[in-house]
Amino acid sequence: MNFINTLRDIFKIEELKEKILLTIGLIAVYRFMAAVPLPGIDPTQLAALKDQTGGGLLGLLNAFTGGAFARASVMALGIMPYISASIVVQLMGIAVPYLQKLQKDGESGRKKITQITRWLTILITLVQGPTYITAIKTQFGLPDAAFLVSGATFWVSSMTLLTAGTIFAMWLGERITDKGVGNGISLLITVGIIANFPVAFLQEVVSKTENAGGGGIMMILIELIVWFVVILLTVLLVTAVRKVAVQYARRTAVTNIKEVDGARQYIPLKLNAAGVMPIIFAQAIMFLPVALGQKYPALNSLADNFGLWYNVIFAILIIVFSYFYTAITIPTNKMAEDLKRSNGFVPGYKPGEETASYLDSVLSKITFPGSLFLAALSILPAIIVKFGVTQNWAMFYGGTSLIIMVGVAIDTIQQINSYLLNSRYDGLMKSGNSNNRKSLK
Repeated sequence: MNFINTLRDIFKIEELKEKILLTIGLIAVYRFMAAVPLPGIDPTQLAALKDQTGGGLLGLLNAFTGGAFARASVMALGIMPYISASIVVQLMGIAVPYLQKLQKDGESGRKKITQITRWLTILITLVQGPTYITAIKTQFGLPDAAFLVSGATFWVSSMTLLTAGTIFAMWLGERITDKGVGNGISLLITVGIIANFPVAFLQEVVSKTENAGGGGIMMILIELIVWFVVILLTVLLVTAVRKVAVQYARRTAVTNIKEVDGARQYIPLKLNAAGVMPIIFAQAIMFLPVALGQKYPALNSLADNFGLWYNVIFAILIIVFSYFYTAITIPTNKMAEDLKRSNGFVPGYKPGEETASYLDSVLSKITFPGSLFLAALSILPAIIVKFGVTQNWAMFYGGTSLIIMVGVAIDTIQQINSYLLNSRYDGLMKSGNSNNRKSLK
């Protein structure tokens, strides 16, 4: 009943309703474009490409593009070049003074960084595009009948459309962020992942009900219960914080002596401050065995993302990158300086360097269990597969897919809740009901 009431409240707010409808409309456009194949390719001949991308790392990449990769779509590269460009720019911001200056320039600097990211996205697409076209022509076993056009005409048109598709996806994501609800880029990735859910679940149901010893409906129910438990644990990982108590000093008007304000506040340090980035970095490295497999056959064993050694190395890389990414994105020194400038302090620690050291120590301690939890969640699909679960369905039990879905869902719900709370507050203010306003305080 509360859910129905919330939906009713959402559509009572005209601005929020327009934002949600715009978001849904732009996502629908993205999904439509993902089904449009490149000109010169017969879509009825893509069975071999779909088989090649049915599992492993290519299956994961196909999931992120919502199946566009396996359809040889104009959106085959999806939003991934933009994600790669954003990561590169973020990492370069540590070492390049010009980018460091832009990060401190506020809104104007942010706009310039966004423009740099866009140009870098185009450059990455111009590199990834020919690689994709070469792969579908030579490595994925497509028959010659699949290519209705060949030569320079096919290459030029395909490269132009793949680049345009990525730019269009980037534009859609930015429009959703600016005019809609939620983070547009993350929503596009999430919708692409969810698009594979019905097929994956149907395959699991068929596997369990039609195969002898599959377990039938009872096994499906058990798997769903386990899946919901994993989702709850993922929510805990995404939302868990360590609250560092902070107090602020204020100057009294009468005695002109500094006193400690009685109201305590805190700094929230997230258990998983790095988010999904350690998994993305680790997976980028684990793509190397796939690329080098033909030249070095010994690496082929590391190309199986359900294999033992792949997951051992993968888990170790996630733990390492969790510390690395947390260290470069959570500036404890800056936090301590900002706290000092605002007359704040952590009880028991001197403002400045001692506070920074304490915050860094706390962050290091909570990052360890957070990184272990993240690594365990990331390799969970490989463990689930050992119990007879199909690979496509197992991908929803952890890893990047589940963390992105949970994180985006929480972020979007929080934005909608903010609109609801602001709307109710404004309504009370307009009504002039002072008693209600006091109760809100």
